[in-house]
Order: sequence, then C-alpha cells, then structure tokens
Amino acid sequence: MLRSEARVATASPRRYLGQLCKHFGHKVPASCDGRLGRIDFPFGPCELDASAEDALVLRVAAADDEALARLEHVVGSHLERFAFREALEIAWSRTPPAP
Repeated sequence: MLRSEARVATASPRRYLGQLCKHFGHKVPASCDGRLGRIDFPFGPCELDASAEDALVLRVAAADDEALARLEHVVGSHLERFAFREALEIAWSRTPPAP
C-alpha cells in the first residue's frame, strides 16, 4: 500500500472532521468519534485525526499512484470547500511503501 499524509493547520479541526465524515457517510462507510474519523472509499481508506487543537491530520492509503492521487484530490478538495472561510494549505507528503 502507498500512503500519504497532510497536516492541515486550522482553528476548527473537529468541525471539519465531522463535516467530512458526515458528507461522505451518505455515499461510503464513514465513522467518527469527535477526535478520530475514518472514511472507506472504494479506492482506499482515509483516516482523520483532530486530536490537536490547531490541525487536522489526513492520512490516505491506496494500492497504486492513481488511486492515491484520487484520494488526495477528493479529500483535499472537499476540505477546501468546507473551509472556504479559511485559506487552508493542504500539502500531501507521500511515504515510501513498507518492505
């Protein structure tokens, strides 16, 4: 599996975690407990972490580069749309696959 992570600075990480999980939960399995969330897309999972008060951490994983890029785009673009009042910087960092 290929992995990518983005740590997005925001004053409202829990709000965006809830919005993302609720929005995608109408289409795919999604869960959240206020601090942690998971969205199971057909092309790979997204884990969300709002444990910090000043950032939302997004972690995605996929079998190939195309699916990973799709996850980054879908999750990132929806977060930007929900956070239109903030100028969020979403910079994905890919990690090498485990041996």
